[in-house]
Amino acid sequence: MKRALALIVVPVAAFSLAACGGDDSGDSTSAPSATTGAPTTGQAQTGRHNDQDITFAQMMIPHHQQAIEMSRLAATRASSPEVKQLAADIEKAQDPEIRQMTAWLNSWGASVPSPGTGGMGHGDHGGHGGMDGMMTEEEMRKLENAGGAAFDKMFLEMMIKHHEGAVAMARTEQSAGQYPPAKAMATSIVNSQTTEITKMRDLLKSL
Repeated sequence: MKRALALIVVPVAAFSLAACGGDDSGDSTSAPSATTGAPTTGQAQTGRHNDQDITFAQMMIPHHQQAIEMSRLAATRASSPEVKQLAADIEKAQDPEIRQMTAWLNSWGASVPSPGTGGMGHGDHGGHGGMDGMMTEEEMRKLENAGGAAFDKMFLEMMIKHHEGAVAMARTEQSAGQYPPAKAMATSIVNSQTTEITKMRDLLKSL
């Protein structure tokens, strides 16, 4: 009787081990496919961009170009050393950003604003109805014709408006953009230009 029971137990145990082994095999087959898919998704998300990213770059390039044009006028027309230094800092910061945004647009196969489009008559650029702070052709002419303390005052007033427009555009990119480097640039623009707005308001009070 004991021998008969032993013979029954052994096959049952063998069957249980085989069943467990089958489960382990199934788990090991499915696990690699889940692991393999994860990095691909992450890499795809890192490189993705949306229409807002394109719009941000296409609008900010001419916006920066106009700021640089205004800043270059300060080198020969401003009387305040602080205004001249501020203008130099603006050009130094925004020129590399133009190059970076141009590279993004090229890599995305999107159109790049032609050089100089930020200079004149772009107050309504991108359908923003002047809310992006761009100067009109008439305003740019007035700035070109000004000099000394009058230039300093006009430059600061215009650049405050210009910076406020850039900050608004950058905040839109922060909330609606998808491409991480573009969103990072937008954050940098918000931080740096908000600081410069405060500085320019203080300079205006001291004139």
